[in-house]
Amino acid sequence: MIQTVPEPQVAVTAALRAAIIRGDYAPRQRLVESELCEDFSTSRFIVRNALQELHADGLVEFQRNRGARVREISLAEAIEITQVRRLLEGYEAAQAAERVTAAGQRALAAIIEEMRAAVQAADPLRYSDLNAQLHAMIRDIAGNGTCARVLRQLRDQTVRHSFSLSLVPGRASVSLPQHEAIAEAVIAQDPPAAERAMLRHLDSVLDAFRALAAGPAR
Repeated sequence: MIQTVPEPQVAVTAALRAAIIRGDYAPRQRLVESELCEDFSTSRFIVRNALQELHADGLVEFQRNRGARVREISLAEAIEITQVRRLLEGYEAAQAAERVTAAGQRALAAIIEEMRAAVQAADPLRYSDLNAQLHAMIRDIAGNGTCARVLRQLRDQTVRHSFSLSLVPGRASVSLPQHEAIAEAVIAQDPPAAERAMLRHLDSVLDAFRALAAGPAR
């Protein structure tokens, strides 16, 4: 018999996940069950289950005699996660190029146009949001549920560092041509080119993360 998760449980878990990713709860901030019950108008049972699920996703950690807190993910760990993402997203981009439909092609082209407009308007927050949308769309087009599930978890863990990277002056202008190349290869239904473009993009992300880890140039 297949057990289904109650809708309130799914909703609270999703809401708490989104709040952590947005930064409503800071890294290492304690997640007090009674306060979360009030924040999300729910029961302690549902909050506990949500915390357990987010612990499994790497967003929450439990401290002995202190309860749960938001897990702090270091830049060094973000680099390791991105190295794993690189392999999966390259494969996924190739699958997307094999499976893209006409509707998917139009949607990718539309996002790229919006990304160009965000760069032109010097709007890094909008560009960062569109960046996430583009990667999510490629996941959806690829249609590999296992790969998508793992990648969502990995991206959730690094979202703060990715956001910080998006605010680096000139970063959007560097990444835009990379995203254009990914989208163009998927639209052209060219799996090898899509994989190469995604790998080049994530190599660039890794280089940028390493530069952040090294600190300001002397």
